[in-house]
Amino acid sequence: MQRIRRSCVSSPRDRRRERHVREFRKMAVLLAALALLPGARLPRNGPVPQAKPETAVEAPAAPEPEKKPQAKEAPKSPQEAAPEQKPETPLPASEVPAPQPKPAEIPPAPPSGKDELPPAPSEEQKPPTPGEQTLEEQHLTIEPESDADHAECTRELQGLGVVFRETSRIDGGNGCGIDKPIVVSEALPGIKLKPEATLRCPTALALARWMKGSVIPAVSVALPESGGITTINQASAYICRLRNSAETGKISEHARGNAIDIASFSFEKGEDVAIRSRREDSTLTGAFQRTVSAAACLYFTTVLDPESDAAHETHFHMDVIERQGSYRYCH
Repeated sequence: MQRIRRSCVSSPRDRRRERHVREFRKMAVLLAALALLPGARLPRNGPVPQAKPETAVEAPAAPEPEKKPQAKEAPKSPQEAAPEQKPETPLPASEVPAPQPKPAEIPPAPPSGKDELPPAPSEEQKPPTPGEQTLEEQHLTIEPESDADHAECTRELQGLGVVFRETSRIDGGNGCGIDKPIVVSEALPGIKLKPEATLRCPTALALARWMKGSVIPAVSVALPESGGITTINQASAYICRLRNSAETGKISEHARGNAIDIASFSFEKGEDVAIRSRREDSTLTGAFQRTVSAAACLYFTTVLDPESDAAHETHFHMDVIERQGSYRYCH
């Protein structure tokens, strides 16, 4: 009996052996499966995809059975056909709705004054622009000049040796005129201005500075054999007119004494140098004209030369108009 009990109870060594046997069997099964994988192949033809429900063709609906016409009912008596009507009870006065006006009776809303704009003026009502007006239609006035500024300007002219005389106020009408005009006969000592020019003092001062600072030095380099400038031949100083002598448009700076036109220079020796188109002139005379034209913008606020347009083919136009931001126009 004791032997039988011992045989039923396994020892720890036996249990370990059984566990090793079970693990060995698992490994053998796993190795066998791995050995079979290389020989496995995919099927040549894959599964055919099934049509999606929304793309499937709908089957035609089965025809409905014809309905048999029903027998007409016998007409009801007037008492049966008429619905039962209950007597209406009157509403209280507070609940009776107010009568609404018809669409034609509703008055139009008054204009707000914000969204609606006044009607645009017709072509006859539009005021003409300065470019479309004559000098008389523009109602211009003469610009006043400060006594202190004028006195300071004339002192500078005297310091440069400009020969001039003061004259009475000029009023040519329609805004043409000079409040404090001067008449210049020599732009610098020994350099005559022919004919003598009636100008505002700032215009004469810009002319003298340009001659001294740019024109005379350019002559000494480009035309030394000429012996120096003796005369400035001017084509226009003060004159009452519009720009380019047009019938309509803006007033010319000549009409305010702010401009002078230079036609040519005369020298002690040789011929005069006339102002004309010299863009392609490769001589020293051409270089002289282009140099003094470019330098004029250092002293004047507007410079137009023969390359500007047809109206200035034979002269320099130079003026001292004051523009916003000290802007200058030089061409």
